[in-house]
Amino acid sequence: MSKIICLLPLKFALKFGRGLAGFMWIFLPAKRKKLATENIRRCLGVSPEESKRIAKESTVQFGSIFMEVLSFPKLKETMQSHVEVIGLENLTRYKNSSERGAVIMTCHSDNWELMGGAFAQNGIPLVGVAKKQKSADADKFINEYRTLIGMHITYRSGVREMYKMLDEGHFIGLIMDQDVGRNDGVVVKFFNRATNFVTGAASMSRFRKVPIFPAFMHKNSDGSHVLEISPPLYVEKTSDKHADIKKMTQRLATLIEEHVRKYPGEWFWLHDRWKSMRLEFEPEEVEKFNEELGICNSPCDFDSARER
Repeated sequence: MSKIICLLPLKFALKFGRGLAGFMWIFLPAKRKKLATENIRRCLGVSPEESKRIAKESTVQFGSIFMEVLSFPKLKETMQSHVEVIGLENLTRYKNSSERGAVIMTCHSDNWELMGGAFAQNGIPLVGVAKKQKSADADKFINEYRTLIGMHITYRSGVREMYKMLDEGHFIGLIMDQDVGRNDGVVVKFFNRATNFVTGAASMSRFRKVPIFPAFMHKNSDGSHVLEISPPLYVEKTSDKHADIKKMTQRLATLIEEHVRKYPGEWFWLHDRWKSMRLEFEPEEVEKFNEELGICNSPCDFDSARER
């Protein structure tokens, strides 16, 4: 299938992928559509009609994302014309001045798989931290194509390997916006709601004294992309480790929120981002977090969400 897609003009392949995904949208379970539209409405404060439009756009884009992944053998040679990188000097300046690597923080917005390839093809030795797929064949395929485009892949469980490669000068790419269990993250404010956030970027930065580079990608109207890399952030190291990590994690969550508000149709709204808060925390605990984070929600919000 990849060989066939690589024979096609890229713009045609992307258009075909979107059309196919648009057709599949019709058959998406109503429960998933409702989850996405309600999260959009609540987070962005838009009308039901606009929520549905954003939800569909967010889902249909997976057609073009899939086509771009299948086109990796061809895109490897034309990456710089397909992805414009802004702020690359922020990474290269640090790379040339330090023997250690750094952390690159991003989210599931636009084509995050292509983002990893763009880093690799621009001379950044990127280690992508991946979640193992349930299907062994799917896992093999995506990791082969990630390697093809220049990335090194490690699984989330490979913490020792991550630290080792960080010390060797590699850059660890972490996608931070997925929900985690109550014992695996820290509760911060995200779209004016208390939610669990993974602490890997802040923990790694604090422990190894390396910077975090926030990086986000968005799509142009012609199907090309812009990857923007921000200046480095450093975790303050005080006697309170937990507070240091939580403070930086909140800062990263805010940056993700700002990007999503700017490009709402490119974020993965189908993911149940607040699931652990509904299922693993009692209402009293959530109210306590709301007070600590300065969040003002009506009491019925949690109950109605829990019923869903």
